[in-house]
Formats: sequence, C-alpha cells, structure tokens
Amino acid sequence: MIEYNESEFLVETEVPEDELIISRTNLKGNITYANETFCVISGYHEEDLLGKPHNIVRHPDMPSAAFEDLWSTIKSGKQWVGIVKNMRKDKGFYWVKAIVSGVYKNGELVEYKSLRTPISYETKLKYQRLYDKMRSENNERTRKVIYE
Repeated sequence: MIEYNESEFLVETEVPEDELIISRTNLKGNITYANETFCVISGYHEEDLLGKPHNIVRHPDMPSAAFEDLWSTIKSGKQWVGIVKNMRKDKGFYWVKAIVSGVYKNGELVEYKSLRTPISYETKLKYQRLYDKMRSENNERTRKVIYE
C-alpha cells in the first residue's frame, strides 16, 4: 500500500462541457501533439508534453487492465472508448471519456489520436468504485490517504 499526504490526489479539475481535449502520439505512445485544452487541464506546458509518453498523465487509480484493453483494441485497428482518470502535473486529477483510434495515411497506421470529453459526477463515482475493485482484485497497488 502506498501512502500519500492528504493534499495529494484530492483536487479535481473539472473539464468544461464545451471543451475537447485532443492529443496525438506516435506508434510508441509518445505525444506528438497536445491542444491548448489538454495543456490547461493537465497543468503541463506543451513543451513538457511533446515527446513524452502519454502515460505522463496516468493516475495511479487507473487499473493496468484498462490500458491493456486500450492497447489491444487500437493495435487491432479498432477504436477504443473508455472512462479515464488522469493526473495533473500538480498531482490533482481530472476525469474524461476517451476515444482513441489509429490515424492512417495511404492505408498505413502512422499515429494514434485521442479525443477526450467531460463526464458526469455519477459516472465518475461509478468508475472510481469499479477501478478500485479492479486494482484490488488484481493485487495492484492501492492507496491510503493519511490525514495529519
């Protein structure tokens, strides 16, 4: 079990209803494009994101099975849709519905794109509980918030 101070991982950034978070990666998952909304919501400057693995925003609450499913789906040429909790640079978090798919030129896969939109409070609660259960069942790290 990993322990964190009470201030870590507790501040949520809401994704505005009228915003769309967009990013692209190369085939290895390194960021090649991040729109301004992605930068603002994640708390990173564009230069901090470009060339970095997209999992720079992976929140520790996300079960590894979710990303195994994502990679399996997109590598098979299909579109993946799922709910993701991401971590900001300041260790806050934000929830999104993610749509990830391949980008093809002349029939050849050249990169991946991800479009992310806000989700409801009820959906966040549902998936937080689901992901906590998945991590526990798969013996993945869990966290305990320490109040000082």
